[in-house]
Amino acid sequence: MQPQLIAALILLPITIVFVYAGIHEYRRYKSEGKATYGLVYDEETGTTHVSGIAEDEEAFDPGDFDPNDYNDPEAKSDPDQSKS
Repeated sequence: MQPQLIAALILLPITIVFVYAGIHEYRRYKSEGKATYGLVYDEETGTTHVSGIAEDEEAFDPGDFDPNDYNDPEAKSDPDQSKS
């Protein structure tokens, strides 16, 4: 196989992903307008992910994270079960 063909086969899937993401974002922009993206913290799972942020919300700041405040879903007791 020619080296150019091997390089093209390696870069083709990456190119397809970028084109797809660009089309998807362009369609979202046309329907919803400008978006603000940032890091969002999910308290239930203790994880963060990049997502769109509403205008009235602030992005998650990792410097403000305190691991002692993490709510472990497995460590929580269900209040309905403790009454019986």
